[in-house]
Amino acid sequence: MNKKVKNKIEQFSIDFLIVFLGVLAAFALGNWGEQKKESKVELKILSEIKNGLDEDLADLDFNINGHKKGLAANYFFSSLINGNQPKVDSLAQFYTDLLNDFIPVQNLSGYETLKSRGLEIIKNDSLRKEILSLYENDYNILRKREEEHEEFQFFRNYNADFKDFIVRNFELNSDGDVFVDYPLKLTEDEKDVLLINLWKIRHNRNFLLNNYKEVKGKIIQLQNHIKKEQKR
Repeated sequence: MNKKVKNKIEQFSIDFLIVFLGVLAAFALGNWGEQKKESKVELKILSEIKNGLDEDLADLDFNINGHKKGLAANYFFSSLINGNQPKVDSLAQFYTDLLNDFIPVQNLSGYETLKSRGLEIIKNDSLRKEILSLYENDYNILRKREEEHEEFQFFRNYNADFKDFIVRNFELNSDGDVFVDYPLKLTEDEKDVLLINLWKIRHNRNFLLNNYKEVKGKIIQLQNHIKKEQKR
């Protein structure tokens, strides 16, 4: 091979290498740009999810407080039925709290955005699994228990008995306030029905409160996980 041919081959090799490296660099730059763009989208979605979780916590706390008020009312009426004279000025409020039902209101906008963009945009596998578990499992279970499970429909299941047996013992004073005509006029059978109802309500509210406590813990854990991801 003469020197001229050799020089041409070397020049071609150099030119080819330059073009190859240029293409490779352009590809790498484009890939880096796409990854950076996806990272921005990921952080934006995580921020939206975190803000939604703040609203969810506020709703959970409202429902938790409502169920606790229901338990306080439950103990009040248990004591009343068992023959203890009430010392309370908020009888009407106790009666309202006794059978109150609650609906979990969950902010799903961030999660819906995530699903529309593709779940794989969350690069951290454990974080992605936490998000899926909370929205697809925990939220759905809590919602179905509060809204659909027959045992937890307090007003629908127990209002008739309390209206028939308890409300007839209510009186209005001259100021229009409700008070109890004490002692209650109840037969032994009516008393047993009411006490059993109160026991069932108390048991089911405690069950729901434990469920709320568990979900609340998972929300806080997910929020902390998102905060760590945002700092990377």
